[in-house]
Amino acid sequence: MAGADAVDTHVLVVGAGPVGLMLAGELRLGGADVTVLERLAAPTTESRASTLHARTMELLRQRGLLDGPGGLSDPEAPPNEPRGHFGGLPLDLTLPSSHPGQWKVPQTRTEELLGAWAARLGARVLRGHEVLELAQEPDRVRLVAEHHGVRREFAARYVVGCDGEQSAVRRLAGIPFPGDDAGRELIRADVDGIDIPNRRFQRLPNGLAIAARRGDGVTRVMVHRFGTPPRTARTRFADIVTAWRDVTGEDIAHGTPLWVNSFGDASRQAERYRAGRVLLAGDAAHQQMPIGGQALNLGLQDAVNLGWKLAATVLGRAPAGLLDTYHDERHAVGRRVLSNIRAQARLLLGGPEVESLRSVVGELTSYDKVRAHLAGMISGLDVRYGAAEGDEAALTGSRLPELRLDSGASTAELLRPARGLLLVTDPAFAAAAEGWSASVDTVVTRPTGPLSGHTAVLVRPDGYVAWAGDGAAGLLPALTRWFAPDPRPTTTLHPPQPTVRRRKMGNLTGKTALVTGASRGMGRATAERLAADGALVAVHYGSSADAAAEVVAGIEKDGGRAFAVGAELGTPGDVHELFLALEAGLKERTGETELNILVNNAGVMGGVKAEDTTPEQFDRIFAVNARAPFFVIQRALANMPDGGRIVNISSGLTRFANPDEIAYAMSKGAVEQLALHYAKLLGPRGITVNSVAPGITRNGNPLFDIPEAVEAMSALSAFNRVGEPQDVADVVAFLVSDDARWVTGSFVDASGGTLLG
Repeated sequence: MAGADAVDTHVLVVGAGPVGLMLAGELRLGGADVTVLERLAAPTTESRASTLHARTMELLRQRGLLDGPGGLSDPEAPPNEPRGHFGGLPLDLTLPSSHPGQWKVPQTRTEELLGAWAARLGARVLRGHEVLELAQEPDRVRLVAEHHGVRREFAARYVVGCDGEQSAVRRLAGIPFPGDDAGRELIRADVDGIDIPNRRFQRLPNGLAIAARRGDGVTRVMVHRFGTPPRTARTRFADIVTAWRDVTGEDIAHGTPLWVNSFGDASRQAERYRAGRVLLAGDAAHQQMPIGGQALNLGLQDAVNLGWKLAATVLGRAPAGLLDTYHDERHAVGRRVLSNIRAQARLLLGGPEVESLRSVVGELTSYDKVRAHLAGMISGLDVRYGAAEGDEAALTGSRLPELRLDSGASTAELLRPARGLLLVTDPAFAAAAEGWSASVDTVVTRPTGPLSGHTAVLVRPDGYVAWAGDGAAGLLPALTRWFAPDPRPTTTLHPPQPTVRRRKMGNLTGKTALVTGASRGMGRATAERLAADGALVAVHYGSSADAAAEVVAGIEKDGGRAFAVGAELGTPGDVHELFLALEAGLKERTGETELNILVNNAGVMGGVKAEDTTPEQFDRIFAVNARAPFFVIQRALANMPDGGRIVNISSGLTRFANPDEIAYAMSKGAVEQLALHYAKLLGPRGITVNSVAPGITRNGNPLFDIPEAVEAMSALSAFNRVGEPQDVADVVAFLVSDDARWVTGSFVDASGGTLLG
């Protein structure tokens, strides 16, 4: 394999369709570094799949992707459509769920949503990269991709192929793909400028016709002529015009096709979903006719099952065998889905010879047990992992239905960070997970719904129940099977008076916060984190109103509260302008102007050698980095009650020499003096003031797009990586919480060990 332009990352995901983007987001939630390679230079405009089923909607809700600005739910559209089908036979898909039935969402919208989410979490998507070579080594996978005629080499701990039915990853990894080729096909197109009746699986003498007109006037048409084998050439609009005329007698030739394609009833499944350090998900792992949207939903659920397991594996936090459970669980699910799709394809595309079979199946679906069985299969709500055969009532192995707990939080909200969750109805059991606190959150709650009759329920990050029961003897093996214990001594399972570990949900609820420079980077990550912890956050920006609005929209979409305030710091009247906007925003939302938390993050770099620094540049650096924080604190104290929190973002350069940033380092040294002296002044009021010093942290600078530069910078950290904005945001979140009430005047090294020398 050739190429010197090596890029190291934890996971390379090949394919930026919905499955690849979903997986990228899940991996980032788990803390893994991820790069996505996509063959296409731009997202496709073809909206092939348009149906999301109940289980997929539940998973998207667990990740906060449905509601709020930018969310998937469309207030203009019907909330859901309970009526689906089984092989073209009408079937009510309603089952107990937070999102019953099916939901019509264009695939382009799903991709847009998942792409924005993955990007916010820090995934990198490199488009226009076609994978050519793949080689596994004992500790990594090397992959070569071509970009604009240039071959680039990438190296990763693992590679996941999410690159569709013709998967290059599957082929290059040598994974067999047994099954059957297509014997029949449906031709389909989105066509503008035609006016034909809507048809739902209309069976006519010559074939099957489907037509659905959208709100924008575009009609999706699908047609199959009985007995016609799949074409070998690329499908053209003329093909669907001819087939539509033969089946319906209508002429749609005057319409304008937006896209045309065909799909057959081929049925194939990868022999294994994992081959060493190569894994498959979505259509790369299984090929099936996309009847009723099951193909897309199956792939998205693959991604959610795999993401947390692979992230834990690459970070060294996985118990033995965890990654192997991906194949064990999802291969069985895929096999079952392919079986029901083959049955549906026979009913849907068969000619007169299947009419008697359709009649019998149609009669059977009138029985509710049969209807519920088929609906569970199609919706994914019946998926169960590792439960005892025939034990239909057992909670273990099934998905956890969304519950509203007595704390006010829902289980979907608790699962949003993609961590394990232990729900206990007896506080004595809370100490059992003390040794797994890095991976599992523990919440004490009252018995409700499926929790009734169980003392403890352990839930995996994908929302499936790992264990439910009453005896401590069962809980410990379940924790050990699914999660690696913390790298420290654990507490005993049976202390005489156990300390109850409760997850602090919304520990900043009722608080207000101002984060300066919050439209990007560490400021943005801090604003998002404080909002996630319950604070109402004022997102300050200097010049980028659009970027600040995007931050606010993202916070609100995730269920938080925020508003933007603009003021260019370092200019005359800056603090006055800032607090006019801040107080107006607080007054509007809370009825008061009280400010509980201040994070001075805004700053400018110098980037000029000492000998080239002009007085104007020097004054600008100090005006923004030192003078503005002083007067922002001075002004904020009029709004801040006793017990407030102030955090100033300094820099590791106050302890680490860089001759190109002398003026900048001087300004940050001044910031550290603010914490030292203000802490003494404000101690009697219970207000803490601390400095946080980041090291090399990813900030959007083009330097971070150069692999060699990132590798060199990573070598400076004790953890051999560059910092992420979220790393710093988490430190700030601690300092503004009540847990840090005894910390003030401190210098907190958040450089990832860069300052250790």
